[in-house]
Amino acid sequence: MRFVGTDTLDIQMTATVSPREAKFEPDDLERIFNRLVQWVLTDTRSESSTLRIAIHPGYQQIIGLGQPAVPLLLREVERRTGRWFWALKAITRQDPVPPDDRGRTKKMIEAWINWGQQQGYRW
Repeated sequence: MRFVGTDTLDIQMTATVSPREAKFEPDDLERIFNRLVQWVLTDTRSESSTLRIAIHPGYQQIIGLGQPAVPLLLREVERRTGRWFWALKAITRQDPVPPDDRGRTKKMIEAWINWGQQQGYRW
């Protein structure tokens, strides 16, 4: 993905197959996930717009991995940043962040980590 100016995006999309259709081995899923994370982080390193990050083709493919990606996303949230909140909300259809904590990254990370632990996810 290449950003052009402030209002234009040049996007190349790729097709994905959901984990339900492709039987991923756990190691394969993690390898694919890690490759997609690196792609997103590399391409959006200097991007501050959550929307622009979330429409990156690699980010969309992470969302397309579905529920099996949730513990991997929680691990990324715990290790790095809140860059993955949009994906977690899209996949889980949950938002454990209290309204007063929105925009406060550390509090948002804490809310998602607590939610993940309460749901029984391990990462």
